[in-house]
Amino acid sequence: MAAESDRKPASGGNSSTVNGGRTVKECQDMIRRSLRTPMVKFLREHLEKAGCSFGDKFIAAVHCDKEVSGGYVPGEGIMVCSNHMNIQDDVNQVVIHELIHAYDDCRAANLDWSNCAHHACSEIRAGHLSGDCHYKRELLRGFMKIRGHEQDCVRRRVMKSLIGNPYCSETAAKDAMEAVWDVCYNDTKPFDRAP
Repeated sequence: MAAESDRKPASGGNSSTVNGGRTVKECQDMIRRSLRTPMVKFLREHLEKAGCSFGDKFIAAVHCDKEVSGGYVPGEGIMVCSNHMNIQDDVNQVVIHELIHAYDDCRAANLDWSNCAHHACSEIRAGHLSGDCHYKRELLRGFMKIRGHEQDCVRRRVMKSLIGNPYCSETAAKDAMEAVWDVCYNDTKPFDRAP
């Protein structure tokens, strides 16, 4: 089961692929650049401190048929959907979001991605801690609300991901998100506070 990001693919841009996005090779180069950013280095260090290291193939660029930016597959690693990436910041955001899922999977020995509450908790944390819901990103997505935008964004993105989980109906997803919201939103590990 993959935990997925909800950034919509953009068309156009400076790319070698048709209908926007990047080639797998271009995206793999962008992933390598992402691994040098401070936030990704920090998360990688904390993954290793938690006992989970990853090799060169842990984060891979792939062509995706679904309208997702990427995902985390437990036991396998992180996929970044090259055909939905246009700029370096897109790749950085996906890598950071999915590394938070990997960190959660590593630190919780009993995390069950088919359990709606477990999945919701990791999505809440990834949405809140990764910067996915920064107001500038929300404005670029067409969401103009300023006050309270961050929690609304996290809730919207959690629901989109959970509805993609075959074990979660829309009602079960909403109930699970609400049940774990306070605990998971306030859990900022491995950060001292939300970045």
